[in-house]
Amino acid sequence: MSSLADLDVAGKRVFLRCDLNVPLKEGKITDDGRIRASLPTINALLEQGARIVIAAHLGRPNGEAKPELSLAPIAVRLAELLGKPVQFAGAITGSDVTAKASALVAGGILLLENIRFSAAETSKDESERAALAKELSLLADFYVGDGFGAVHRKHASVFDLPRLLPHAAGHLVSAEVDVLKRLTIDPVRPYGVVLGGSKVSDKIGVISNLLGKVDVMAIGGGMLFTFLAAQGREIGKSLVEPDLIDTVRGLIKQAEDSGVKLLIPTDIVVAPSFSADATPTLVSSDAIPADQIGLDIGPESAVAFAAAIKKCKTVFWNGPMGVFEFPAFASGTKILAQALTEVDGISVVGGGDSAAAVRALGFKDSQFGYISTGGGASLEFLEGKELPGLTALDL
Repeated sequence: MSSLADLDVAGKRVFLRCDLNVPLKEGKITDDGRIRASLPTINALLEQGARIVIAAHLGRPNGEAKPELSLAPIAVRLAELLGKPVQFAGAITGSDVTAKASALVAGGILLLENIRFSAAETSKDESERAALAKELSLLADFYVGDGFGAVHRKHASVFDLPRLLPHAAGHLVSAEVDVLKRLTIDPVRPYGVVLGGSKVSDKIGVISNLLGKVDVMAIGGGMLFTFLAAQGREIGKSLVEPDLIDTVRGLIKQAEDSGVKLLIPTDIVVAPSFSADATPTLVSSDAIPADQIGLDIGPESAVAFAAAIKKCKTVFWNGPMGVFEFPAFASGTKILAQALTEVDGISVVGGGDSAAAVRALGFKDSQFGYISTGGGASLEFLEGKELPGLTALDL
């Protein structure tokens, strides 16, 4: 595997695949964490005198050029953070893009339009992806992969393109992989994992794989109600995946057989509807009313989760404990986040909604051991899957 330092990029064009998939509201960036996470690699390349062509995605435009998913506002914010101009190409390929890439001077930056505006980027047809990768390869002399949030995708700019150019992993991808290896290869014990979010179907693989490795596993978020249903409890109108109840029963049995301490909430904050102004009521997890929906773990459960986590030396958290966007149902997530800041060891926040939650609730990135930029990618890594974007970078 080549490192960034091994590439002689002075005066050369570097195709840099970043993850700039930031949340937007009415065209304004609400969390620039992923842009900031890309800066170390960009600055390293600038210091070496590279000419940089950046590609990234935003949302899921499904091969259509959707104005609301343009990278134009990202170009503006990136220029502000770098303190230097960032030229926006306004397209992905074509003669104008080629001319702009060729005209770059040392230290110059060209940001391509949302790479997913091209249907070939995400195509299941290898020949379509290969054709786009070939076209993109003409824009550069080297490839640097730094979009960790997309490495679990077999996409043209992530998987096919690095096979056509001398390549290396960027600082962000290297750091992400190093941290995730600490969670999978001889982790310092006790090792605790907290999983939340809405769907248990997204986490079946990682739960099953981690049950053989962790000491403590705590379950929150919407997915907890499938666990309660598997235990034969009434869950009211709460989110549930009925077809996975038997699978979850098997996971509960697996935890018992493995000697893993499986923490399932004992109290729940419920409401009559899914809305910010719904009236919250605290109930036992054994007594959820039939006409109520669970929207957060209760304070007793949050304190118990926090106490268990603070005893651990290695902690991974993915998925909020409740609907943190609604203040009345954010307490469980906030208590858990606070516990992670007090871990005497390494605490990793696993990207996606978890990263957004800790920032929205007023925590600073520096309060945690590491905040991953890739929710889905980090989960698949912990599930033991091979990630195409890492394979392509020889990682």
